[in-house]
Amino acid sequence: MPKVFKNRLVLSKTAVGEGWHQRGYFPHFDGGKVTQHVCIHLADSLPRTVLESWRERVRHLEKSTADAEIRSRIQSYLDAGYGNCWLREDRAAEIIRDSLLHFNARQYRLHAWCVMPNHVHVLVTPLAGHVLSKIVGDWKRVTAHKCSRLLGIAGPFWHKEYYDRYIRNARHFQNAMVYIENNPVKAGLCPTPEEWKWSSARR
Repeated sequence: MPKVFKNRLVLSKTAVGEGWHQRGYFPHFDGGKVTQHVCIHLADSLPRTVLESWRERVRHLEKSTADAEIRSRIQSYLDAGYGNCWLREDRAAEIIRDSLLHFNARQYRLHAWCVMPNHVHVLVTPLAGHVLSKIVGDWKRVTAHKCSRLLGIAGPFWHKEYYDRYIRNARHFQNAMVYIENNPVKAGLCPTPEEWKWSSARR
């Protein structure tokens, strides 16, 4: 059964099963009111060749260990600021922020978020009748159109893949919030989370 803490719904580990689907490198879970940590990144921020080389290096590991290693490498790579970092432009970051906040409390509950120069972190719980894949797809579609027009980008804006991890318990929830809001500090972009303009820590 799902657990509720501080009005936030999460899925217990034993409840996982239905709702999983595979797309790209990682499995995704569309399970209704399940709190998840989502990361989406720009199309040029993580070359496919880099990801495939990492996959080759960890192929001998057990799947969960390999996936954890790949996720860690992805975050470090993104934090290093590869690609054009289009979201460093304030007007583009504002479009992302406004899109995330637009359907908050109507389609989902937004717990934490952060717009980095080449990727975005979100901690979110879909509300009844809404699924994560549709929510993320709408974010990407709307923001890609607006940002591409703003910046004069002709090719893909977002990478077709996104990464999500369901939240197991209250401690995992708190750790995810801290990670998301501290990401600009970890990447060397500001001294404290509150100083990053495009984050829930600021609000």
